[in-house]
Amino acid sequence: MKFKSQIKPYQSAAGGWGSLEATTRFVFDSKQVIKNLRNLMHVNKAKGFDCPGCAWGDDNKSTFSFCENGAKAVTWEATRRYIDADFFKRYSVTQLYQQSDYFLEYQGRIVEPLRYNRTTDHYEPISWDDAFALIARHIKSMSNPHQMELYTSGRASNEASWLYQLFGRMAGTNNFPDCSNMCHEASGTGLKNSIGVGKGTILLNDFEQADAIFVFGQNPGTNHPRMLHSLRNAADRGARIVTFNTLRERGLERFSDPQKPVELLTPLSGAISSTYYQPRLGGDMAAVRGMVKALLEIHRLRINAGEEGIFAQAFIAEHTQGMDDYLAVVDATDWHTITQQSGLSEQQLRHAATVYQQAERVICTWAMGITQHKHSIDTVREIVNLQLLFGQLGKPGAGLCPVRGHSNVQGNRTMGIDEKPGAAFLDSLAAHFNFSPPREAGHNTVQALEAMLRNEIKVFIALGGNLAAAAPDSPRTEMALQRCGLTVQISTKLNRTHLVPGNEALILPTLGRTEEDIQASGAQFITVEDSFSMVHASQGVGKPLSDTQRSETAIVAGIAQATLGNEKIDWLALAGDYNLIRDHIAATIPGFADFNQKCEHPGGFWLGNAAAQYCFNTDSGKANFSAASLPASLFPSIGQNEAPFTLQTLRSHDQYNTTIYGLDDRYRGVYGQREVLFIHPDDMTDMGLKAGDSVDIETLWNDGIIRKVEGFKLVPYAIPRGNLAAYYPETNPLVPLTSYGDGTGTPTSKSVPVKITLSQNHDDLRIV
Repeated sequence: MKFKSQIKPYQSAAGGWGSLEATTRFVFDSKQVIKNLRNLMHVNKAKGFDCPGCAWGDDNKSTFSFCENGAKAVTWEATRRYIDADFFKRYSVTQLYQQSDYFLEYQGRIVEPLRYNRTTDHYEPISWDDAFALIARHIKSMSNPHQMELYTSGRASNEASWLYQLFGRMAGTNNFPDCSNMCHEASGTGLKNSIGVGKGTILLNDFEQADAIFVFGQNPGTNHPRMLHSLRNAADRGARIVTFNTLRERGLERFSDPQKPVELLTPLSGAISSTYYQPRLGGDMAAVRGMVKALLEIHRLRINAGEEGIFAQAFIAEHTQGMDDYLAVVDATDWHTITQQSGLSEQQLRHAATVYQQAERVICTWAMGITQHKHSIDTVREIVNLQLLFGQLGKPGAGLCPVRGHSNVQGNRTMGIDEKPGAAFLDSLAAHFNFSPPREAGHNTVQALEAMLRNEIKVFIALGGNLAAAAPDSPRTEMALQRCGLTVQISTKLNRTHLVPGNEALILPTLGRTEEDIQASGAQFITVEDSFSMVHASQGVGKPLSDTQRSETAIVAGIAQATLGNEKIDWLALAGDYNLIRDHIAATIPGFADFNQKCEHPGGFWLGNAAAQYCFNTDSGKANFSAASLPASLFPSIGQNEAPFTLQTLRSHDQYNTTIYGLDDRYRGVYGQREVLFIHPDDMTDMGLKAGDSVDIETLWNDGIIRKVEGFKLVPYAIPRGNLAAYYPETNPLVPLTSYGDGTGTPTSKSVPVKITLSQNHDDLRIV
């Protein structure tokens, strides 16, 4: 496949005609035009299916409830292309490994179970019964249940996730590494420590009432575009949107609504951010600390003048603890440290503080630009500190909004996909099913990979996902997977992880979110939970490509039945009627009473949030201020030498997680390529380099392992000096497996210390 490689800065607003054109192109490329037009009319609708893309909430008001990237996800899944036994006869695993991630997924859907033949290096068909028997044989041969890892993608439904965790715990392990470990662990942990609930406190309609919205470390234009509608509507009615984001992102600057004809057919667009700050990578905690320091000065001046202070004193006194210790740390933090770490001036931070002070209702929202650093928990808690000082919690138009990535990553955790399950949840399972679930903590994703490298893991089962491409330190991740006795991938399409098989390997083809799920009792629906704790029913409308594909729930049940039998649970009966699963969920998880009845509510139902009701599930029963100091050094140091650059990995616009839809990144002006490196023009000039030069990127780390990628083209971009950005999974080899967040285990993919050198062999890149 040939692509025209060029850099051509994008001048238009996000959305608009460019979004419509891209959506149309993907619909036609699916070879299922009529089917996918029908599919798109059912996305995020009460009688349709939940988008398999991001976890943004549904407004239930729009005629079209999908965005450009949602349309890509739907059409990418509902394609007419498929790969069968002939394809796997033609290509060996070694040959496929040499192909790009884009090539692999573009081949289409997997339609029959496959077993890896190590002798021939090819995947070959296997029956479902034989596949389940093979899995059961490997599990039963383990010397202890902790030799099994049960990985989960954020796309798995509530029903499949709940059944999966029940199988694992009945088998005797809490080894549930998942995609949340690699993305948003800091949000859940930080929020639990501060307010007792690891989820956001607001509902989608709170954006309609906020006076100010502070956006930290996220790019909704690419990662969750429907958020732009909420931000644009808020800006149009006068709310001030203050953005802290290392890169200039078009979606956070201007947005043209594709659903408004006048904006589709003319250059008309609306501003998103009233103010846009570009902190250094990892500098958001210092930026918030600077805002608080400025606000504290104003508060004290008012008090000393005999006036009422600006902090929410009554709220603080009744509902919080630890403010005095926190303010002492704020006093001890000098402005030089704040400006040096944040990369922002004192004047800029004082201005942001003024905007915050003038707003009666404030929402703070963030994503992975906050959560993939060493000090991410402290950063999340610093944002909470700011909100607590002003009582910006539990009232309309105000609160905390961590924006999750994949469509049901929050629901997975609610269903018990957690390597550190709470005692109350385990007690509930034990009482309901009359068994003794394991109590010791299991492995998160990094710990699972480390255990594989130590040859401690015999069986790895992945309920969706593409771990080899998603995890850090790619060569070591691949080596880890290959050391397993059996790897099992429950997948819709071919991906990188299939090509680094264990000693034995299976690929089990599953239905997608867009497709009908017919079981013994008839047509089934599933449920998912969005970033606002809303639970929605989802029912596919398209015919599956083959009757040899099975639902995730049916596959999990088949594995459990073959491994554990039906003495305690009739697994196949549950797979035959998802209502039965929901009845068990209702009996074991708070907030799901009358689950099946609630699923009939148009638009779904809210699980609630105790912290939003001022009920804080902390040891003190109050919200806790955090008194953490800023990190001693923002940029990682190797020995006595500071790294010359800090790199963040990120998505392109034609990408969702590890799924590569195409080779363009329209909003950043990149076309036909992915191996590019965004750099400040002055940094490029100081090194004697020019746009289009090809460079090698090498990690500076302290373990003696060489981590290097070669041949990345320099692209000048609006990014702070000393910071770089490049796409993953191409740059995942640079992220050390041993570099992860304090208290999270999340790889520090937004904070990688690197150096760059001119490549010896390189092609020219066309700069337009």
